[in-house]
Amino acid sequence: MKTIFGITSLLHTRFPVWRLHRNAASLASIQEVMKLQEKRRGSIVFPVKDMEKLLSSDVDKTNFRLFDPTLEEIAEAERLFRPAGKHVIDYFTSAVRLDHAPELQQPEVCFIGRSNVGKSSLIKALFALVPGIEVRISKTPGHTKKMNFFKVGKAFTLVDMPGYGYKAPEDFMEMVEGYVQERRNLKRTFLLVDGSIGIQKADLIAVEMCEESGIPYVIVMTKMDRSRPAVLLTQFVQIQDFIKSQTLGCFPQPFVVSSLHFSGIHLLRCFIAQVTGNLPGIR
Repeated sequence: MKTIFGITSLLHTRFPVWRLHRNAASLASIQEVMKLQEKRRGSIVFPVKDMEKLLSSDVDKTNFRLFDPTLEEIAEAERLFRPAGKHVIDYFTSAVRLDHAPELQQPEVCFIGRSNVGKSSLIKALFALVPGIEVRISKTPGHTKKMNFFKVGKAFTLVDMPGYGYKAPEDFMEMVEGYVQERRNLKRTFLLVDGSIGIQKADLIAVEMCEESGIPYVIVMTKMDRSRPAVLLTQFVQIQDFIKSQTLGCFPQPFVVSSLHFSGIHLLRCFIAQVTGNLPGIR
């Protein structure tokens, strides 16, 4: 069986990147990942590498790993996500309206996405090295109704925005659109898309908002553990084609993550460190 992307009959194959480690929590640390065998380590840190193997040779892979740091650079970035001494990482405050948002000088990144796309789970995975941090996760769509601010020492602030779509706040567009357009210290917007189903109509509205804001943004494919390799790869290639043909401000490389298995989490941490100016020397 083949698809238009040259994916062979691997629809039912279990690939290393989709296997659950016996102690997934240990993978929160890059030091623990480094202890794994090289093949397994690559699957956790760079999940797209395994996906590439399923493609035919005529598929353009130029932007598959445009952001390709070394393990040493990832380890350096990971220090930002680990509290130490005066470097405190914690929930800071919430705001129900834009004019209630705190005035902060440090760089910011914000996460937006459809309700139940796994936004809170991803943020919790990013902060897995912080004991006791409060990141509320609910199985009920539309749970996040406020802008939640998390301070990562003096390095940057991460902002969890309300989900759009089902049960979104009535003033969602006013709140989020106003934020991405007016927040001067916002360095990157992360637009989360369900990796098992790809871009939906509601996501297109968010893309349009990001394009109009003029703020650089990135598409992050969540829930990669819920898809068979061929399905996920099909969505990845389609999203990459969409970015190339229909966007101007989007980073050419989609990021693929599993909050459950920690696949792609370390790479995303490193990218956040880079765009907030905390790893200026990284390529």
